[in-house]
Amino acid sequence: MFTGIITDIGTIRGLTQKGDLTARIGTSYAPGGIDMGASIACDGVCLTVVAKGSDDQGNWFDVDISAETVSKTNIGGWALGHRINLERALRLGDELGGHIVSGHVDGVAEVVSVADEGDSTRFRFRAPQALAKFIAPKGSVALNGTSLTVNEVEGCEFGVNIIPHTKQETTWGAARIGDRINLEIDTLARYVARLADWQAA
Repeated sequence: MFTGIITDIGTIRGLTQKGDLTARIGTSYAPGGIDMGASIACDGVCLTVVAKGSDDQGNWFDVDISAETVSKTNIGGWALGHRINLERALRLGDELGGHIVSGHVDGVAEVVSVADEGDSTRFRFRAPQALAKFIAPKGSVALNGTSLTVNEVEGCEFGVNIIPHTKQETTWGAARIGDRINLEIDTLARYVARLADWQAA
């Protein structure tokens, strides 16, 4: 489990296709503090560490990514040098600063507009139609692993405000119109909608 509070920005250092896709991710996390088999959210996707180390380019870890995961996320667009949001798995006693995030991406949203509003930036996204019903004003979503609060919803489109601190500490400062964004809906919203469907049946 994760909280959607980003703790590092990683860089894609290698991509190797051998059955599954293996990605090498540069990080500021110390290799000694990463357990083999540990879960790390990479742009919101929960991935398992299969190797780790340090070299003249810095610290790194490797993850294996299945074809199913590539098809459901924006990982197909990763390239060498691409920067991604990273979060270590939640530990017992850690502060829950965002909301409960599973790291299981539900689909891919698209950035449809970006506009400065004071010091913050208003992003507007288009969600897949099947996921739109789970997104509510003042509810939570995880976008590229970042816990964010929904401002408004109009059909399949919704908006969030991103403050300067978040832009500085994540990859959101470089986000542009047309970017494909990993979307995880709020777990509570998923089960409330499922209950409503069951009661209506």
